[in-house]
Amino acid sequence: MATGASNADLAVVLVDARKGVITQTRRHSHILSLLGIRHVVLAVNKMDLVGFDGGRFAAVTAEYLTLAGQLGISQVRCIPVVAPDGDNIAVASTRMPWYTGPTVTAYLESVDVAGDISGRPFRLPVQWVNRPHAEFRGFSGRIASGAISSGETVTVQPSGRRTHVARILTPVGERDHAAAGESVTLTLSDEIDVSRGDVLTAGAAPLVSDQLAAHLAWFDDDAMVPGRRYMLKCGTASTGAVITTVKHRIEIDTMAQESATTLNANQIGYVHLSLDRALVFEAYRDSREMGSFILVDPISHRTAAAGMTELSLRRATNVHWQRLAVDKSVRARLKQQRPCVLWFTGLSGAGKSTLANLVDRRLAEFGRHAALLDGDNLRHGINRDLGFSSSERMENVRRVAEIAALFVDAGMIALVALISPFRSEREMARHRVEAGEFIEIHVATPLAECERRDPKGLYRKARAGELPGFTGIDDPYEAPQAPEITIDTSELTSETACERIIRYLQEHHYL
Repeated sequence: MATGASNADLAVVLVDARKGVITQTRRHSHILSLLGIRHVVLAVNKMDLVGFDGGRFAAVTAEYLTLAGQLGISQVRCIPVVAPDGDNIAVASTRMPWYTGPTVTAYLESVDVAGDISGRPFRLPVQWVNRPHAEFRGFSGRIASGAISSGETVTVQPSGRRTHVARILTPVGERDHAAAGESVTLTLSDEIDVSRGDVLTAGAAPLVSDQLAAHLAWFDDDAMVPGRRYMLKCGTASTGAVITTVKHRIEIDTMAQESATTLNANQIGYVHLSLDRALVFEAYRDSREMGSFILVDPISHRTAAAGMTELSLRRATNVHWQRLAVDKSVRARLKQQRPCVLWFTGLSGAGKSTLANLVDRRLAEFGRHAALLDGDNLRHGINRDLGFSSSERMENVRRVAEIAALFVDAGMIALVALISPFRSEREMARHRVEAGEFIEIHVATPLAECERRDPKGLYRKARAGELPGFTGIDDPYEAPQAPEITIDTSELTSETACERIIRYLQEHHYL
């Protein structure tokens, strides 16, 4: 519903005259409010089942108008209908003489919903870099708001570089001027870097940030968990994103803001997001095109949520990446080695720590500089404040991934022994380093064997109900789909498995 309504200027809300305003009505109306839709037709249906009672229509109307007022929906037209019979749909009903207003179709044909998007600052999200040959380079897209003329100064966001419009090309030929809603190709007076997802702007500057506050309408059957990674798509731009905080959830029946740590399917909340890179945004109330986004699950590719940007969290605007004189390549050259992450993942008791210890010792014998990050050890220090909820496990993986990336940047080999049960979090860790620097090692020892070993007595406690949420028993473990190395320690000795990993490192020129 939210996806379909995102480009609408008016919505028809259908309610049953017998039931009146129900939870679904409130949820849909709240989404309409978040989407900035201010024109609503309340079609009170099944009037025949309440005897065409004008009093019942008035009661439903009053209830909805109260809700609309709370949500800031300013223009509501209430129409009693019998949809199967066509009463007040296209022809005025003779069975409800007490209603003298327009039919649904008459109102839709007469209502003025036009907004003045041409009067807002110029925004052109670049959809395509048009370069048919070496002599031409244009930037194509649909003007989201404002207007532009040849010779006018524009700024490329998020880079902030300024230039001038040289030519405006449209499907019907070259023009001197173009406005909101038109599809154009602009050529610029200077050879500057512009890519798909960038935005050409003029007038008041948009928001450029990697930290956002937004309302989310959650769609996915899998609950939202802070710390889990998603792909954020806004207009023509996309980047990785993490929901860092759920500020509150909207209780649909009362419109109250409730404390929450997650959102389930069909729930609406207010969240903070952290992005992998800065994107160009507007507040949704100012621009639907620049203020709306979706979140996509990177594993299932399902659309998980629709978002409406509220504001930029200013932290990112004051934090800049510092260029260092000594970089990873220099440090790796000094150590005479190729840095990488060896990420051991598997069930508790699979043999991750044992195997990582052996590999660490063999790397030392080769004279390589390595560091072992063991999950249990880290929970005595940097992760001592974290528990074992889904969100805390994700934060545990995120911190370890950041530390491992720092070791790689120092020219070292980082060994990580961590259950890390979720594929999305392991993919996040992979993307913290460059291509070829992440080696996923699935210690694929079967659950039955891990439970037989049970070196820490954790499986016994989990089976007894003393350790809820234990991975492999109560909580799932998402096995890697394409790990670089797979080891089953129920079939191989630890020493043999270690040598297999060393051989892989030698064959792929890490040693």
